[in-house]
Amino acid sequence: MDMLMKNAVVVTQDDDRRVLHHTAILIKGDRIAAVGPTREIEHANPQVPVYDCTGKAVIPGFINSHTHTILTVLRGTVEDWDGNAVYGYMSPVSYTMSAEERTVMAVLGVLEGIRCGTTMFVDPFRHVTSYAEGMARTGARLLLSENCADVNTLKIRRGDYSEDREFGQTFLDRTVEGIERFHNKHGGRLQIQIAAHATDNCSPWMLDQLTALARKHNMPRTVHLAQSIEEVRQVRARWNCTPAEFLDHHGWAAPDVIGAHWTYCTEGDIDILAEKGVHFVHCPANSSRRGPHPVRAGYIRDRGVNVCFGSDNMTEDLFHTMKIGLIVHRGSYGLGIRPQPEAIFDGMNRNGAIAIGRLDDLGTIEAGKKADLAIVNLRNPSLTPVINLVGNLVHYGHPGVVESTICDGEWLMRGGKVLTIDEQALVKEAQLVTRRVWERMLAQNPDIPPPRPWQWIET
Repeated sequence: MDMLMKNAVVVTQDDDRRVLHHTAILIKGDRIAAVGPTREIEHANPQVPVYDCTGKAVIPGFINSHTHTILTVLRGTVEDWDGNAVYGYMSPVSYTMSAEERTVMAVLGVLEGIRCGTTMFVDPFRHVTSYAEGMARTGARLLLSENCADVNTLKIRRGDYSEDREFGQTFLDRTVEGIERFHNKHGGRLQIQIAAHATDNCSPWMLDQLTALARKHNMPRTVHLAQSIEEVRQVRARWNCTPAEFLDHHGWAAPDVIGAHWTYCTEGDIDILAEKGVHFVHCPANSSRRGPHPVRAGYIRDRGVNVCFGSDNMTEDLFHTMKIGLIVHRGSYGLGIRPQPEAIFDGMNRNGAIAIGRLDDLGTIEAGKKADLAIVNLRNPSLTPVINLVGNLVHYGHPGVVESTICDGEWLMRGGKVLTIDEQALVKEAQLVTRRVWERMLAQNPDIPPPRPWQWIET
């Protein structure tokens, strides 16, 4: 698409974090061709279609650095359940769903993200090859991966942590299939990364197999790290070390690794991870559902770790993530006003691009970068008055302030209307799918209790 966006306030997120007024963005195809004063850009490009951004701000499209879109199927249930939701619900539900059902719920997650101004989803989960194509048809940018493990995650809720290489090989095979079928497809919008599920369900053999794939295909790696007390205890019991030390012993403390959560990392763990250049993707909203997330966010920041953000489970609302992230990070410093909103906003775009080695073409609004953008209505009551725009977005932004979303130079949402998804049909289908999946999962797994309260609302 060729387009000239004029009269905008542009939050560049460049190295100087410039916020430019009365500015135009020239898009040529899938790239930003120029950024500069509206009069100059418009005069030099008189034939290019114009989109007037008076009263609007243009920001880099959000990068959701860690999410599991198909877990929208659990929305409104496990958030208030006292137990290990990962092995108690998330693993069983992923096996209960058909390919079509996974696709519906994954696309629902992308739809919510588009309405939030998200242009890229980093999504490690299970059975990814069954729904990758459906996600890609939304027009969003995707970095997908099969969450590999060689401990059967369906048995862990019963206390069985025994290794099962046949089980693990299934995931390695799916990873290879994903690379062969999907990597760099849809004009490069769809890419694959390498994922180890977590330190308590991956043996050294599995980590080595995944590292070999990452090296062969030059792909980033990701892993859930010190997410729960149970994970920490299991790693200690089996390998006599912390989860971070376990990764370090087996080559997974490295600059190409993105670790999610870090909930129970000690300061010694953080020192290792910082020294080795591991990136931290924080999911503060999901991790704070039982109280403020106890992660040592302040110490992580002080050690110079690259911090990016994800929504994780049951929601794709990154404004929610920013608000709670600011609270958690300030709380980790012992209350106060550190960090400032600008540091949180960095984690939504440029830091996410850094984590996956893509700052050369993503994460900021500069000439030569991919045209992944969100347009924000500055005349929305939630953002008025505007004194510190980034502060307003972090403290008071919500999906309703996002007017339009552009990915790879194409409209995903324009003027509040999503163009790549039949929104109402999808929402209706997702409700029906969710009910079918839950009823089937509970019937097949009588040991799994239905969350309470349990009442279906027809929509």
